[in-house]
Amino acid sequence: MKTAWYEEDIMGFTYIKIRVYSTDLTRWVEVEVLVDSGALFTSIPRHILEGLGLKPVSRQRLRVYGGGVVERDIGGAAVEYGERRAVVPIVFGESEDIPVLGATALESLGYQVDPISKRLKPIELMMI
Repeated sequence: MKTAWYEEDIMGFTYIKIRVYSTDLTRWVEVEVLVDSGALFTSIPRHILEGLGLKPVSRQRLRVYGGGVVERDIGGAAVEYGERRAVVPIVFGESEDIPVLGATALESLGYQVDPISKRLKPIELMMI
């Protein structure tokens, strides 16, 4: 049975709960994330991803807010919001990283942030 999905606008930021799945899609964890269409990648705490049996496939240097550069492990995972699910690149977040739903996942799931309501609204997926 699916739990109710929610969106919350806290001080101008949009937070949602997504599901992150194990590779075989038999297990999942619900994670509250900040929706950030300015971030390319989605970042989920490492302990959650490892608990689902997910493993990184590479390590990348990433620019963070404020201009600094960090190195993080990158992998992939199936994520779900509402009735939509997609496989997206995932940053294995460290303890100081905020869980974020980035632009790649947002677009892969077929949503955009409505600038007025600060809520997610479905968009038509384009193959071209």
